[in-house]
Order: sequence, then structure tokens, then C-alpha cells
Amino acid sequence: MNFKNKLLTFFFFLLILPINALAYSEYVIPGGENIGISIQSDGVLIVGFYPVNHVYIGKEAGFEIGDRVTMINGVKVDTIEEMINEINKTNKIDVKIGFIRNGKNEELSLSLKEEEQTFKTGLYVKDQITGIGTLTYIDPNTKIYGALGHEIIEKSTLQRFEIKDGKIFKSEVTGIVKSERGTPGEKNARFYSSETYGNIKENESSGIFGTYNSILPSKELVKVASPKEVKTGDAIIQTVLEDNTIQQFHINILKVDHKSDVKNILFEITDQALLEKTGGVVQGMSGSPILQDNKLIGAVTHVIVNDSKKGYGIFITTMLEEGEN
Repeated sequence: MNFKNKLLTFFFFLLILPINALAYSEYVIPGGENIGISIQSDGVLIVGFYPVNHVYIGKEAGFEIGDRVTMINGVKVDTIEEMINEINKTNKIDVKIGFIRNGKNEELSLSLKEEEQTFKTGLYVKDQITGIGTLTYIDPNTKIYGALGHEIIEKSTLQRFEIKDGKIFKSEVTGIVKSERGTPGEKNARFYSSETYGNIKENESSGIFGTYNSILPSKELVKVASPKEVKTGDAIIQTVLEDNTIQQFHINILKVDHKSDVKNILFEITDQALLEKTGGVVQGMSGSPILQDNKLIGAVTHVIVNDSKKGYGIFITTMLEEGEN
């Protein structure tokens, strides 16, 4: 290659790099809406064991909490209903169960036991999770949204819920259980699962992400702030405390941590109206946008259990970057 060709190639890379450097939009639609969340497991998750004729047959067969069942007698299953149907088809007492453990495919035989004229597995299983959270943003150009600001954990296994797919949908806040020292409160909500807003394609440490398929909210766009723009002092969170009316409340940012993956913003609630209603940060508030100087800087993620007036937030750029992956 001669010098001229090398020079042309160099300038070509200079031209394309700025386009690829920022995949998400510089201005986004801020969230704050309360959303219902439903996710389908990638496989049928084992969450516990029960005795059959006083014997824990599932545990004795070698299964562990957190195993994800994917095959019954060589047939792929995605739901509890499919798992039961395949088990019922067999004429054998011993059933071969394929599953994933620590990322590896494995198989064990389970000897079914009859109790009350029904053959039982001794396995408690789950194939979906439903709950509520808060929408953080929508990219108006790509229609990609982000919510929660943290991963969805299955309570029995304390592991990230591996998802096949899911959806976000309309929900309305019907009441608040206030936070107290040592006990985080929560939002109670009514679900309208038929009114879908979008799909869920990712459940990651920085939130849930997917495509917003409904009509985009009619809101003024806000500029995305870089982490270096985030500072201590006054800021605002947007969230819903009643029905689906978004309100703004004042917080005070105490510390900005650029080294943490998700706990980047330590804040305390200073808004007395919010404190009187919730007692502090409550479950269901995760994903509430944090704004400072008319820019979107992050999202609420965690409550500090021993001081519910305080919580953590994640940088918005971390969520945006994950959403584009």
C-alpha cells in the first residue's frame, strides 16, 4: 500500500469514528411512569423442594435451587405447562430432565413418586416474574427504553432471572407502604397487562431494556449528562405516588462515585412532601429518573435499608450504553 492509500484510509477512519462513538441520542424522553413488568424465564427455574411420601426426591436426585430445566425426555420445554405435559406423556417412572447449571448443560434422572393418585416431582418451579418499577427513559430515535436501573433478582435463588422475553405494560399506583428504618416500603399497584408499552429483551445489572412499541409520550426532550457533569447538591427525581401522575421531588446528592458499576450517585431525599408520603425510598421507585441542571443524569436504584431517606442511583450513560448493546 502506498503512502496516499494509507493517508486516505486514515482519514476514512477519522470520518466514521465520531458516528459510532455515540450510539444513543443526545436528547431522550425522560420517564417517571409507573410500569408493570412481566418476564418469562429462559427455561423452567427450580426454586425449591417439597417432600413426597416424606422424601425430598428432587433434592436426592441431585437437583439444586437455581437449575433451569430445558428438556424433558429429550423434548425442549420453555414453560411449566410444557414441562407438565411432557412428564404426563411418559409411561415411565424415571424421567430424564435436562437443565442448565452455572452455564453448563446437564441431565439427571428423576424417579417420580405417586401421592394421592398423582405422580409428583418434588420440585417447586417458576417460569415467570411479575412486578412493578419505573420507566427511566425512551430514546426517541431508536425507540429503545431503559427501566429499573438494576437487574431483576429471583427471590428464592437470589440470582439474576435469566429471561427469554417479557413485556412492560400499564399499571397505576393504588397506595404506598411507608419505609421505616430497617424495613423498606413499597408501592402497591393495579395491573393492566393487556395495555402493553413494549417488550423486554435484556435483564442486566444496569436495568431492563427493550423496544417501546406504543405511542411515544408527548414530553419535552432532555439532554443526557455525562458522568463528569454530575455534581453534589440539589437535584430532582421524577416518580409516581398515585395513579400514574408523574411528580417531581427534590433530593440532595451527597457523593458521586465514578468507580462503582451501578452505585454512582449517593443521595438523600429532602422533599418533605415525598418523605411524608413514603418515608423515603420505596420499592417500585427503582428507575425513577434523576435530573440536575435540566439534564438527565441517572436513575434511582437502591434504598439504604438502615436510613431509608438515602439511596443510590446509577449514571444514565451506563444504562444508555447497555440499552444499545
